[in-house]
Amino acid sequence: MRLIIGMSGASGVIYGIRLLQVLQQESDIETHLVMSDSAKLNIAIETDWNAKEVNAMATHVHSNKDIAAIIASGSFKSDGMIIAPCSIKTLSAVANCYADSLMARAADVMLKERRRLVLVPRETPLHTGHCELLYRASQNGAIIAPPMPAHYIKPQSVDDLVDHHVGRILDLFDLDPGLVKRWQGIQGKVTDD
Repeated sequence: MRLIIGMSGASGVIYGIRLLQVLQQESDIETHLVMSDSAKLNIAIETDWNAKEVNAMATHVHSNKDIAAIIASGSFKSDGMIIAPCSIKTLSAVANCYADSLMARAADVMLKERRRLVLVPRETPLHTGHCELLYRASQNGAIIAPPMPAHYIKPQSVDDLVDHHVGRILDLFDLDPGLVKRWQGIQGKVTDD
């Protein structure tokens, strides 16, 4: 499997980092990472990692300025793309087909080639313009997967919430690294499988 991971400038870079960590453990998954400059800044602000360490988690790394990178072409075969976190600026580029960066171009390629594109917007509250962008991106074929906490899992830490959402994102690609505590109904118990 080949996945493109985009990290843009919204808060919540931990989602992209955790995705890379989990995918790095799977020997049959090739990852292509592209980060905005703002994502690199947020890594330094929000985590104990730096951009170089995050780059090392990916199989391949592409500059967001390299519009001629292999992931900018529909002829590059991939199984999809996840942008986590997805800033409103990146959402706007995707929703409006404004491919002025490699991340936006790769996302546009996913949509035109009818491949899976998952956007993880991390912004709140939202005004009508944001909602319209989410709607337009969804109409174009993107899957909108904001990191909404699942409280039925009885999280003990922020890491529990992040892992659960990363697992739910990977569910969209039929990948199950065992991070999701699945709902078993009112009579059942939450399970880790």
